[in-house]
Amino acid sequence: MRQDGRVDAPQIARQTTPHNAVARTVTTERGSFAVLDALPSGDPIATVLLVPGYTGSKEDFAPLLDPLADKGLRTVAMDQRGQYHSPGTPDPAAYSIQELGADLLAVAAQLGSRLHLVGHSFGGLVSRAAAISQPDAFATLTLMSSGPSELPPGPRRSIIEASQPHLHSMGLARIYDAGQDALAKDPTWNPPQEPLRAFLRDRFVSSSPHALEHMGATMLTEPDRTEQLRATQLPLMVLYGRDDNAWSPEAQSDMALRLGAREVIIESALHSPAIENPVDTAAELVRFWTDYPA
Repeated sequence: MRQDGRVDAPQIARQTTPHNAVARTVTTERGSFAVLDALPSGDPIATVLLVPGYTGSKEDFAPLLDPLADKGLRTVAMDQRGQYHSPGTPDPAAYSIQELGADLLAVAAQLGSRLHLVGHSFGGLVSRAAAISQPDAFATLTLMSSGPSELPPGPRRSIIEASQPHLHSMGLARIYDAGQDALAKDPTWNPPQEPLRAFLRDRFVSSSPHALEHMGATMLTEPDRTEQLRATQLPLMVLYGRDDNAWSPEAQSDMALRLGAREVIIESALHSPAIENPVDTAAELVRFWTDYPA
């Protein structure tokens, strides 16, 4: 990261990083979920399920797909219910943290037993719910840039609070464009280049406003369930960027201590280590899974 706070140009490919994963649909008793499925050249030594955060998608793990598959891991990144290519529903109950956790368990059941589960940001809260509900479904859980409870005060929380009342009345396209206009007023903002710029807009406007509404509400209200997760006795890792600007590094470090989890800090990364420093992130994930094989 540069002294002005911007991410260096080589890291900007992000969600549009080329990969060999196949886009397909996993059909479960709870509905269909879009995934990117990266297979190793031989028989996989284990399967990994990657879960994105609020406003995110499976592409948030694009830079990790081939490196993890090259290590012999079947690597599956998914869109949660209502995210990007996974269909949503207007039913508010479908987006509770328990129901979204049940979605993960249904996908996991289709992929095989005892997966390595990775949840990024809001996806970490959902992954935690799934692990608490059925710990035997997973070999390990990694919380990536995800905190112990609701999103603390700060710019990210303020954006959710400001957009919530307008998700249905304004429409997602107008909301996204207004947000980009606001960001452009920040002299330190480094706008994405094409094709990333077009992808980010398309992803946001293609998502379900109901998903954004109710997932956003969870981001603002989720309680601390650290002790419940520790009680599962799952092998746990807390991995976050040195300069995370959602949940603070201090809060995540404290959570790791209370969980008895492995704590890993990714240098040159903010809130998205998988796209800001994929080399170190992939290496730390593989190191963790090697110590706790499925």
